[in-house]
Amino acid sequence: MLNFIKNFRRDEDGAVTVDWVVLTAAIVGLGIAVLTSVGNGTTALSSKISSNLSAHSLTTY
Repeated sequence: MLNFIKNFRRDEDGAVTVDWVVLTAAIVGLGIAVLTSVGNGTTALSSKISSNLSAHSLTTY
């Protein structure tokens, strides 16, 4: 039992796993923030384009 505790204290695999989880969570959070920002900008731009196009008329001959 004592060897198990000594090995557990020296093992760093858990710390590396925690680092990767935190890094992955940060990347996902950044991705969501970028998608939200780009999505809002795209919605506003498409609304402006739609209102501009609807203000024009098309004449056919």
